[in-house]
Amino acid sequence: MFNNNGKPENHQLNAQLKVLVIDDEINFTEEIEEFLLNQGYISFTANNVHKGRAILKNQDIDLLILDVRLKGVSGLDILKEVKQDYPKVEVIIVSAHGDMETVITALRNGAIDYLKKPFRHTDIQIAIQRTRKFLDLQRVIKNMEERTSLISKNLQDKIKRDFIGESQQIKDILDLAMTAAKYRDTSVLITGESGTGKENIARIIHYESSRKDNIFCAVNSSAITDSLLESEFFGHKKGSFTGAIADKKGFFEVSNQGTLFLDEIADMPINLQAKILRAIEEKTITRVGETEPIATDFRIIAATNHNIDQLIQEKKFRLDLLHRLNTIHIKIPPLRERIADIEPLLKHFASEFARKLNKPTPKIERETINFLKNYSFPGNVRELKNMVERALILCKNESLSESDFMTTAPIKIESQQTKINYNLEENELSLIRLALKEKNYNQNKTAELLGITRDSLIRRLKKYGIQVAKSENFEP
Repeated sequence: MFNNNGKPENHQLNAQLKVLVIDDEINFTEEIEEFLLNQGYISFTANNVHKGRAILKNQDIDLLILDVRLKGVSGLDILKEVKQDYPKVEVIIVSAHGDMETVITALRNGAIDYLKKPFRHTDIQIAIQRTRKFLDLQRVIKNMEERTSLISKNLQDKIKRDFIGESQQIKDILDLAMTAAKYRDTSVLITGESGTGKENIARIIHYESSRKDNIFCAVNSSAITDSLLESEFFGHKKGSFTGAIADKKGFFEVSNQGTLFLDEIADMPINLQAKILRAIEEKTITRVGETEPIATDFRIIAATNHNIDQLIQEKKFRLDLLHRLNTIHIKIPPLRERIADIEPLLKHFASEFARKLNKPTPKIERETINFLKNYSFPGNVRELKNMVERALILCKNESLSESDFMTTAPIKIESQQTKINYNLEENELSLIRLALKEKNYNQNKTAELLGITRDSLIRRLKKYGIQVAKSENFEP
């Protein structure tokens, strides 16, 4: 039935492939088993369906070579059974009486290949190698999926760890975020001061939702120049304007099946808001320079640290867009209003930075915790995180004391007897002044220290009328 044209090529590659042959012709199974063993495969044979089923049950078979005509049963029925019970097993159908209809039926039912008897060693060798390549590819894909899943799980865990607290406010916020995650299309508006963790909440909603395996596209609405806003959000066609050297997908299209997070949504120009509203409502966009609409399925989560109601009164933000965005509204209170969260956050950041800086986790004195609880934290959680990092870098002892934070804190920490100034603008202005001075008025370094973008810093400098001079004798 076989000739001797087949030659072993790579025994090491094939060593772990387990092959089962089910055929009622004893001579065929013996001859093909000898060929398989010479090729370096692990071989099993069965001359009846009962024995074949037992081997499939007890062995982790990779490939089944199955005769289409067996005593008392059709090989096509066995093929259906195997693909149902052992979907990962690939099947090569062989037959001496094959016709095109049988071939088509076998392939439709899940067979990976078909060989007509008699065939050469070379034919079965090529078929097995072809199957082996497919199996190897499947394993690579599975490993990538498992790795991606692990990375995603680690990322989810990290996000949750970074948004921690013991206050009832935080527990309520997380509960609301988990509720929002259950509804994959519901828009969410997150408000709160700068540094409170709005993007963290957005990521929690995304990674706890059914969209978690797709992109989370975070966009700083205020960081995009007016001339590029429409192109960035909707994409463009090559040649549609000067500089459009290739077709480009916009944020809405990139976020298909995922989540589009619009940070600082209140800074978006009023003329773009109407187009954004229409895209959200219709779930279709049209690239700049094109006329054909493109359907895209995305979820919108928006965030802002501004008073949107006031902006609506000032005609700077559309009321209809607000209604579309805030189906669920999550308001994150500033850190000074949830003092109970300062201690767990402090310990978490101390442990995190100790690990990164290859230092022992420091002890934190009770006086230090009480000391920080009396500070207003105008920069909120982000400011606390930066303070802990600097304190840990400069700390000479095994514990963090008040002095470590007094020498590193960007703003004077007030005592219990001193009235705390809750005016955000005054604190923000003071913080910007000190950060500029600390970084010798370098805007990039100052923005990095403050945890904001350079564009955001420039807007704040204009807002407060601060002129950055190169001289150290800086006066705003």
